[in-house]
Formats: sequence, structure tokens, C-alpha cells
Amino acid sequence: MKNKQQKNYRLFILFLYFTFLSFLTFRTFQLVNIQQIKIHGSELFSEKDLIDNSSLTYPIRLISVKTKLIEKELKNNLSLENVSVQRQLIPFGLKILVKTRRPVAQGERTINGKKIEGYVDQHGFFIKAQHTDKKNFEKLSTRVYGWEENYKKTISEIFGFQKISNLELVSINFSPNGFLTLEEKELNKILLGFDPNLIKDQLRIIDNIKNQLKGNIIFKKIENIDITNPSNPKIKVFKP
Repeated sequence: MKNKQQKNYRLFILFLYFTFLSFLTFRTFQLVNIQQIKIHGSELFSEKDLIDNSSLTYPIRLISVKTKLIEKELKNNLSLENVSVQRQLIPFGLKILVKTRRPVAQGERTINGKKIEGYVDQHGFFIKAQHTDKKNFEKLSTRVYGWEENYKKTISEIFGFQKISNLELVSINFSPNGFLTLEEKELNKILLGFDPNLIKDQLRIIDNIKNQLKGNIIFKKIENIDITNPSNPKIKVFKP
């Protein structure tokens, strides 16, 4: 009698297991609607933003959602630092975790002859104005002009160095032909030129110049500093 009860109990557990497994399998083939998308991490984006900026179409079977592709699309199109798209069976739907980029400067770029206003983060990424959560802003004292994709590394180097130095940058300016000029609060205009491979040495030289000239009468007369050739920096002063 006892063995029969144990056998019936095991059969009941197996029945529950396979019933639950069948239920989960059925759920993976169900259609996901826009109401079943849940966004976490920011209130800046809506479900419509996710659809407009990815290849997601609704309704779509849960199992058919290409999570890695959607993540890549949303990260690029919404200027996100990170995004995770997760299929969920219970509760049913899509869970989307987003992490926005934190701006450290105002930014400006040109697309098809039109100037676009936005922001730039510490890694040099451009953030569209509508994709920036302004309530988290600190006071932004630097502005980046002429941003382009291939300037990201240089901009990142500049912001990284500023953190460990005495530099107080007012602007980072890339001309249409790629010539880089900085404006520093006390050193005024600093000419760096076209070669991004020189940026680390150039930044060290700028910091050294500022530290050495601090308190010197010439310090307040600087018009510009030319470091296009790091081995031969030139300082131009205002003439009385």
C-alpha cells in the first residue's frame, strides 16, 4: 500500500512537471504586444521609442525576438551606455534594462550641413539632446564643437587627462578639416593640430606649462599656445 502511494505521488509530480514544462513551451510561442514591454533604468524612453529605434515589430512571438540584435540597435540609436533585452515567461513579455550615458560636456555636430545640438560623455560618445536625462546633469562647463565618430578616442583622452590635471577646459573644437584646438580657462587658445597620436604628449605639455607659469607675469598675457609640434611648443602673448 505504501509503495503504491509513493508511486502515485511520483506520477503526480511528473505530471505537474511535464504540465509546467508544456506551459512554458507554449508561452515561448505566444505573441508579445507592445503593452507587454517593460522598461527599467530610465523614465526617458517609451515603448514607442524602442520600436522606432530597432527592428522590433509587434505582435511578435517571444521566441522570435532577436535579443542581441535589438540590444545593438537600441544602444547605437538611443546613445545608451548599455542595454539588456530579456525574454520573460513569468510575467510574460520583454524586460528591457537601459543605462543612459552621463554627459560631461555640451556637444555639437554637423549632419548633412545641419548643426545638431547634444551632449558628450567621458568616453567621447555623442548623445542626442532628446536622449539625455537632464535631471542628472551637473554643471557642464565644457563644450565640444565639430564632433565626429572618429574623434571619440581623442575626446576621451582629453577628458580623462583633465580629471588628473589642473586643466579647466572651456571648449574642444574640431574644425571642418579636423584641426584640433582647445580653449583653457587661463591659457586661452591651444593649437594641437591634426595628429591624434600626439594628444597624450600634448596634454602633458599643456599641464606642465600651466604649472610652471602660474604666478608669472606672462601667465595673464598668453594669447595662444602652439603645440602642433610637441618638441617645440610656442607661446604667443598679447602685445601692449
